[in-house]
This record gives sequence, C-alpha cells and structure tokens, in this order.
Amino acid sequence: METLTLDQANRVVAAALQAARRDGLRPMALVVLDEAGQVKLVAREDGATPLRVDIAHGKAAAAFGMGVASRTLHDRANANPVFFNAIAPASGGKFIAQTGAVVIVAANGQTVGAIGASGGTGDEDEAICIEGLRAAGLSHR
Repeated sequence: METLTLDQANRVVAAALQAARRDGLRPMALVVLDEAGQVKLVAREDGATPLRVDIAHGKAAAAFGMGVASRTLHDRANANPVFFNAIAPASGGKFIAQTGAVVIVAANGQTVGAIGASGGTGDEDEAICIEGLRAAGLSHR
C-alpha cells in the first residue's frame, strides 16, 4: 500500500505556496490529508484569516471522502442541494463542496490523500494544489 510521506507533503505545500506568491494571491492556507483521511500537514501563511484552515480542511475532506475533486462535488451539489446539505452535518462539518481541493494519486493510481487550499478563488486554490502535486511528482483526480 502506498503512503503519503511527510516529506512529500512538505514539498507539495512548499511548491503550492511558491505558486501562490508568484501569482500574487492573497495569503493562503493548505491542508494535506493522508491515505487514511487524517491531517498530515497544515500550513497557514502570515496574514491568512483564521477560518482559512477550516475551509481548506473541509474542501480536502470532501474530496477525499467522495474520491473526486471538490470542483466535481460543487457541480454535483448544485444539482442535488438537499443531499449535499445533509453531508456536512453527517461528517462533523468537515465537508465543503467548493472548488479548491483534489484527491492525491500515487504513480500506481492509488489514492494516497487529498489537498485543499483556501485564500483565493476556488480556481486559484485548485490551481496551486495541482501545481504543488506536480512539483512533488504526484498526480490528482
């Protein structure tokens, strides 16, 4: 079974934050979950508002729990709001169906975690997550 190492998570986050600074985004928070859906790494840039970590975690947990990018979940939630409104309380509040998180996939295609970001628009958040994964040699779905 593949695992996501702390070293990999650190490389992903460092590259994602570098992309955010390069692109002039607002201060970001990122949360990386491991292959069990547990928090592996949390990073909150100076100036990022306090709720950013909770939002990034909720996005990552939603992507991990459903096995798809939060962008897909956002689209599904628009089509089925009653179901998606019920998931957040059922998951202890760790479910935000908003663009900005992706599932982390190892080279063998196995899910090894998820990463979520908060601070920019959903598209910006998602883009830095993907850029961080690419820099660390990981892929996403």
